[in-house]
Amino acid sequence: MSALETLKNLVLAPYILKATALISVQRAVGGNQFRHCFSTLGILLDYKFFTDTVLLKASLLHDLLEDLPETQVEEIRCIDSDGTNVVQLVLEVTKRKDETKEQYLQRLLEYGSRDALLLKCADRISNITDLHRDIQSEQKISDYLDQTEKYVIPMAKRVNNDMFIELTDLVAKRRGILRMLENNKRAETVPGL
Repeated sequence: MSALETLKNLVLAPYILKATALISVQRAVGGNQFRHCFSTLGILLDYKFFTDTVLLKASLLHDLLEDLPETQVEEIRCIDSDGTNVVQLVLEVTKRKDETKEQYLQRLLEYGSRDALLLKCADRISNITDLHRDIQSEQKISDYLDQTEKYVIPMAKRVNNDMFIELTDLVAKRRGILRMLENNKRAETVPGL
């Protein structure tokens, strides 16, 4: 079956319905986790992962178990023939309760499957796109960019050169904005400028 045929026959509705539980989880940047999961799906489609049905379905649920741990995993397993593999991938990209963010990212970098790394890269592209200096502090943005350079860009380099380029460019652009803001603050404190 061609990529186009696979995409035409892709049934996402049951996964979308399961993901609607994320509507109740608000994001600091506005909106909710449901919209973020759709953004992540959109990024994967933009990169033409049309035949990776498990990856696409998991993108809709990638934050579900972390944000709503009471979710019944068995319900996802029973959705369709991909359900068990979707659960496995979602569990792989879910931060464990006993992990720091850095430990989680290091685990993914060292042991993550190809699909887990692709999903984390698409997730991070969405998250960086949503970084807004009117919502997050400049320090928080800088720390997030540092984390992206240390963990996620190496993931992208391993699995998808185009994602590697996009993440590198996004980080550079955000760093440029932070430098501009810092320069503006300095100029405001210098008398006579």
